Amino acid sequence: MRIRPILAAGLVVVATACSSGTDPAAPPQSTPSQSTAAQPEDVSLKIPGVEVKKYRDSGHVEMPTRVAYDQSPPFGGYHDASWAACNGVVYTKAVRNENLVHSLEHGAVWIAYNPETLPAAGVEALAKKVTGVPYMVMSPYPGLDKPVSLQSWEHRLKLDDPADPRIDAFVTALKQNEYTHPEPGATCDNPEFDQDNPPPFDPSPAPAGSVPVGS
Repeated sequence: MRIRPILAAGLVVVATACSSGTDPAAPPQSTPSQSTAAQPEDVSLKIPGVEVKKYRDSGHVEMPTRVAYDQSPPFGGYHDASWAACNGVVYTKAVRNENLVHSLEHGAVWIAYNPETLPAAGVEALAKKVTGVPYMVMSPYPGLDKPVSLQSWEHRLKLDDPADPRIDAFVTALKQNEYTHPEPGATCDNPEFDQDNPPPFDPSPAPAGSVPVGS
């Protein structure tokens, strides 16, 4: 496996084609992880295009506090104390990042899509992969730079085609993978989370005083 490092607001590694917390207080600033080694059980690195970024800190914030995420869509770091319900839920409204990142901590895979660039047929095809499936969640993500983006804890895969076979490979490799997320066995049910009117997504840059992501 050949891993190509990309330096951008922290250490991100991208897989290329194979050639062989409970504290709600704001965290202190931290430095990016210097290790690019993945867990041996992280088979997602065999999937071309998968990005991996390690987060050393992953505590909680409370609404309306925002986290200064360094990735879009985010896939790790500090997050809201309440997770977005993620047992086969297809949201029709864009959902607050901080809630969805908590879902990733519980082992969910989040499929985000750009409602302006992904045709309705593509949205429908992706929704079929999510609806009623435990530890799967889907939502529109306005301004996304690709039609589709898949997130798992510390992992992301951006794609142009909703029929790309790497979507299923990503889900198989990372959904509830006990070696790649911090809270194996944590539930995706959250009856206190309003699925019909979820906390809204805010596309604006995080303002001064936001909690550092924890990278």
